[in-house]
Amino acid sequence: ILLYRPICPDLILNNSTVVSYRLANLKLPLDHQESDLRSAVLTILTLQDEELLKLQVFRRGYDARKKSNIHFIYTLDLQFSADVDISLLISKNHLQKTPDMEYKPVFSAVEGNFYASKPVYQRPVVVGTGPCGLFAALTLAQLGLKPLVIERGKAVRERTKDTWGFWRKKIFNQESNVQFGEGGAGTFSDGKLWTQTKDRRHLGRKVMEEMVKGGAPEEILYVSKPHVGTFRLVKIVEYLRSEIERLGGEIRFSTRVENIVVEAGEIRGLETFNMASGESSQIDANQVILAVGHSARDTFEMLHSRGVFVEPKPFSIGFRIEHPQGLIDRARFGNEDRYPQHPRKIVEHVGAADYKLVHHAKNGRSVYSFCMCPGGTVVAATSEVGRVVTNGMSQYSRLERNANAGIVVGIEPEDFGADEKNPLAGIAFQRNLESIAYQLGGESYFAPGQLVGDFLAGRASQKLGEVTPSYKPGVKLTDLTGKHAPTVLPSYAIEAIQEALPEFGKQIEGFDRPDALLTGVETRTSAPIRIRRHMEKDPLAFQSVNTAGLYPAGEGAGYAGGIMSAAIDGIKVAEALAKYYSK
Repeated sequence: ILLYRPICPDLILNNSTVVSYRLANLKLPLDHQESDLRSAVLTILTLQDEELLKLQVFRRGYDARKKSNIHFIYTLDLQFSADVDISLLISKNHLQKTPDMEYKPVFSAVEGNFYASKPVYQRPVVVGTGPCGLFAALTLAQLGLKPLVIERGKAVRERTKDTWGFWRKKIFNQESNVQFGEGGAGTFSDGKLWTQTKDRRHLGRKVMEEMVKGGAPEEILYVSKPHVGTFRLVKIVEYLRSEIERLGGEIRFSTRVENIVVEAGEIRGLETFNMASGESSQIDANQVILAVGHSARDTFEMLHSRGVFVEPKPFSIGFRIEHPQGLIDRARFGNEDRYPQHPRKIVEHVGAADYKLVHHAKNGRSVYSFCMCPGGTVVAATSEVGRVVTNGMSQYSRLERNANAGIVVGIEPEDFGADEKNPLAGIAFQRNLESIAYQLGGESYFAPGQLVGDFLAGRASQKLGEVTPSYKPGVKLTDLTGKHAPTVLPSYAIEAIQEALPEFGKQIEGFDRPDALLTGVETRTSAPIRIRRHMEKDPLAFQSVNTAGLYPAGEGAGYAGGIMSAAIDGIKVAEALAKYYSK
């Protein structure tokens, strides 16, 4: 993929001695030269070359609404010479002053003196090393608080070996898989780095800058939908760990939290079990960030049994759908296909095409695409023996043959019998669907699959078409509708998806093609519970509403959805912990 590099990488935005101004919505053809960007700015602003001192790309996206005129759209940060009339440019061209995006720590803990002034200090503990836990621990370490990090899974490279061992050889490790281990569930994903979370402090910028330091391509700082892919995430995760340790933090792998110690409504410690040594231990702690991810079901059950306030929340269930990536490319960009070999002019400029779809069914259910992975694979994502779960992932190149996405239906707590007295009912609901999927797949961790044409007709699939399934260990064709086999989803979800697929075919030609493939089951779209916490502006910000010192965070606590939102939440929670303790 052709990637645009900033013309002036030495430009430091928001420097106190430099004022930059932002110009948005500058359009250029896909095949433009690097020099054309500067020329376009000079023409639009009617400036001489020497009047434009610096130029840097803040954001680059593309507009593919008209296939005959697909083009890049730039947002630029500009620096001008002193004799340029900035007020005139602002009035005529809608320039805005570049916002200050530099991360500012909540306070600076002087190493050594901080501890000396806090004789009863207990280092904060972070449970979990997904994006939320890693960035919470990194933020604490950068503030001088030297966190202790607990992770039930293995370090990322060992975990990767276990995960690939399951996919290729069906050797399953319940504590080291797609869900558990360093890097969290996001490590085996598309590595999407965008979010719809409001980010007024530009914390997402800090996340991406740290990732660039760890080996992510610099383009993630300016492309409109940045991603890094699984292999690059492994390197980034290792960098974040090394930074936490360099700044005095400690990370303990293969260590599961078995219990929390609570006295008078305040957390006092953790009871842990090291699965490598077989040793149990107790950790004194009065400040604990809980970033366990959406699949830590045993932890949710333990917290609820100890009286931590847990409530049910909505989530979504469905299938993974696979198409040839070329079909999606043609729908978005025109008649250029990716397979077999061809010029691929548009794809080379903007990358594999993606999509985002939604349909409101007649039965009141919403069906939508989830975690779309261009040029990727469907992966086995279970974390429990005897259950099948699907998810999607891509490498940075996005060059695999198939596109895949979750096609999921939103469900509410009343759908799975959850209420205040039974907030964990969603866990049992998920487990039941995953167990049925395991049964339909032949009880060998194969995923049950069905061709879209057969799914719409309500008949079992007998053989594949042109779409080759990417899921490993493998796919067993069956009936997912419940007419000829146990139903893997509730009837209202099946009906809604059957209604939605032809509607999606009207938006993307061929989306409902008969040999497109559905595999099941997708149940881990988000956590089925929320560990309620105090609001951000509360004096007890981000702490559990009934367990002081416990900071529920990220996807597992019900406050994020994806790598970026989880990482941002981790930073915010770490800052709240530091500010509360510093008082």
